[in-house]
Amino acid sequence: MSSDSSPIRVLVVDDHQLIRVGIATLLLPESDMTVVGEASNGREAISKFRECDPDITLMDLQMPEMSGFDAILAIRDEFPRARIIVLTTYAGDAQAQRAIKAGAQGYLLKNLLHKELLQTIRTVHGGRKAVAVEVAAQVAEHTGEEALTLKEIDVLRLIVSGNANKEIAAQLNITEETVKKPCKEHP
Repeated sequence: MSSDSSPIRVLVVDDHQLIRVGIATLLLPESDMTVVGEASNGREAISKFRECDPDITLMDLQMPEMSGFDAILAIRDEFPRARIIVLTTYAGDAQAQRAIKAGAQGYLLKNLLHKELLQTIRTVHGGRKAVAVEVAAQVAEHTGEEALTLKEIDVLRLIVSGNANKEIAAQLNITEETVKKPCKEHP
């Protein structure tokens, strides 16, 4: 991964050329980011990842030849420290959970691009996870049969805001272990 003084190296993976060009154009004026490669499907993404060694990979989910899910699994299997942000039109909680389980550190909807994309890239590059608020709300709505406690909702909100576990623990005056595995006994 790159040091803090060099630009964040970004690989853009999407089957639509217009999206790839749009993201490259959006990142162009950002002095702390540079596009180092593009791919139009999951197979190309794996090859380009090996070739470009990006700091951040922006990954679409639905692509021909190999899906984004499969590409995330393959990249993370070979490069466990890879930082991948899903960039998709699918807000569904099942898609988000599947992508995060596959190893994505971020999940952003394409309709939220621009400021949110730039912030999400910086957040994930900084070692934190980032999930679009709309997606986090859907995931929370469908998580388990029991309602979330107020503390669990607070933890989820802070995660969505890009806070690290240690920061969340300090803000909520709880242990870092509780942040990682909140339970009903510790409301």
